[in-house]
Amino acid sequence: MNKTRELIISPKVSQIQLSKFLSQLEEEGIKMVYLDPKKITKIKTKLQTVFPSTSSNHVVLEKDSSAKPKGKKIGRKFQVLSNSDIENILSIAKQGLDFVIVEVKDWKIIPLENIIAKLHKIHTKIFAIAKTPEEVRKMFSILEVGVDGVIFSTSSITEVREVMVYLGTRSFEMKPAKIIEIKEVGDGERVCVDTASILHKGEGMLIGSRSNFLFLVHNESVGSSFTSPRPFRVNAGAVHCYTLSPDGTTNYLSEIETGSEVLILNSKGKARRATVGRSKIERRPMLMIKASVGGEIGGIIAQDAETIRFVRPNGQLISVTHLKKGDTVMVHAKAATGRHFGMEVSDEYILEK
Repeated sequence: MNKTRELIISPKVSQIQLSKFLSQLEEEGIKMVYLDPKKITKIKTKLQTVFPSTSSNHVVLEKDSSAKPKGKKIGRKFQVLSNSDIENILSIAKQGLDFVIVEVKDWKIIPLENIIAKLHKIHTKIFAIAKTPEEVRKMFSILEVGVDGVIFSTSSITEVREVMVYLGTRSFEMKPAKIIEIKEVGDGERVCVDTASILHKGEGMLIGSRSNFLFLVHNESVGSSFTSPRPFRVNAGAVHCYTLSPDGTTNYLSEIETGSEVLILNSKGKARRATVGRSKIERRPMLMIKASVGGEIGGIIAQDAETIRFVRPNGQLISVTHLKKGDTVMVHAKAATGRHFGMEVSDEYILEK
């Protein structure tokens, strides 16, 4: 069942930092914040507010007798400690609430399962409160249906991005890059990443020799005349190559191991995460491939084999063994920045070749 799920951010930043943080949230596709509308009267933003204020787009009533403003979505906040609290939520919701905000203390899964089951039929939206990115993911997956929204309190745009990857709602800008050089470079160690997920046609991992220029390397769901499809595998590249991780940091392929989480993207840049089942490092003949886009030049060293494929702008796949100068493939590229232990450092000079 598909339904709209809202990630509602409760900003934990100072008033001075608020404008920049809200702008970053909008850039990431966030639409709602749990915030007093008075704090953003002088800030240009399209973000909707959820708050105990009649000026808010979604008004949280503080008691039963509160006046219900016309033309607004209205709801109540509840704390759940027992089954009687759940029955109370259902009873009050039936009186015409558009949404309920649910805070669950020690037990989380079972109470929310019961609330979802009861409120699902009366079309009252359920917003839960989460304290960590992992809690957000869990609340959206309860009973498969999940809650309608999660209020997540954070001061970190990195955590917001991490949550959006959990939900499969984060996107990365993908660009067509022109192949400018292909060269056999002898043997080297390459890394096969076997995930615990089925990967679909069009999906792969972002891999490259530079952290700001990453090629979309397709998974092995296609197979060939001589190999069976392995839809869980990405034959990613040489051990030194970077891959972009779900939390926005980079890892060397040599660091990937059982239990690691990797970022899986399609040619449109839509991202999701997958858990690594195993990583295989083996010595193989290698190819060096370079491409350029928008003044940036990047490269990758990948195994010289027919089963390693890039993705063309039209979605078609091309094997590295059939690649030639002038071909275009999809990459994620941006201006170079420094990185320290995988984390981006915006004001550090760096030159990678």
